[in-house]
Amino acid sequence: MLRDITIGQYYPIDSSVHKMDPRVKIIITFAYIMSLFLVKNFVAYAYVIGFLVVTIGLSKVPVKFIVRGLKPLFLIITFTFLINMFMTKGEILYEIGPLNITREGLRQAIFMATRLILLIIGTSMLTLTTSPIELTDGIEKLLNPFKKIGVPAHELAMMMTIALRFIPTLLEETDKIMKAQMARGADFESGNLMKRAKSLVPLLVPLFISAFRRAEELAMAMEARCYRGGENRTRMKQLSINTRDYVASFVTVIMIGAVILDRVMY
Repeated sequence: MLRDITIGQYYPIDSSVHKMDPRVKIIITFAYIMSLFLVKNFVAYAYVIGFLVVTIGLSKVPVKFIVRGLKPLFLIITFTFLINMFMTKGEILYEIGPLNITREGLRQAIFMATRLILLIIGTSMLTLTTSPIELTDGIEKLLNPFKKIGVPAHELAMMMTIALRFIPTLLEETDKIMKAQMARGADFESGNLMKRAKSLVPLLVPLFISAFRRAEELAMAMEARCYRGGENRTRMKQLSINTRDYVASFVTVIMIGAVILDRVMY
């Protein structure tokens, strides 16, 4: 299951979405998230889903790879669905013991589960189509105006990107430690939920040691290359916004406009 987590991973391929300016992609991702929380009914979801389908198609990232990223979050999605279905009051459709399934609850459960799935897939597209270096440059450029009030833009961008990049690395390390402990007789797959949670506790110590070791190795590697933060730093490739970025921004504005119009009218 750990291998199915795609958060923080970059999918290298030649596509128009990959070639977009990272600053534009970050802003579009924030706009996409905002539009999801403005959606009021399923008709508005159609605008967002259409936008997402076009983005995935242009990115050339395999749909199977994107959907695979939902598997580790299946429990959270299911929990959200059940909570909304059983806790929303309204017209009763079915009775399961002390629990009631209402028409409003069923609608709310599907609505919230859809929002969660679209949120995960949409935000994953940013990291899947943007390399860590581009992401750092994009975040730093967007934070540059805040330097005047003392915000360390470069350091913040570097920390955010390293944290994001280290997610798949730590998951890979966790998988290796689990396999090593299973070879010694550890059991992570049987028992109830509490027993499984307790069986994961022995993983924490070696995982923390591994994370600190990797952090130290990274710091030493950066020092060995005379890394001094963003001071006097130059770039071989300068970021530039072209026609592709303007078209993508225009389409995003149309999508958000449609969602807002739907919210106001209905």
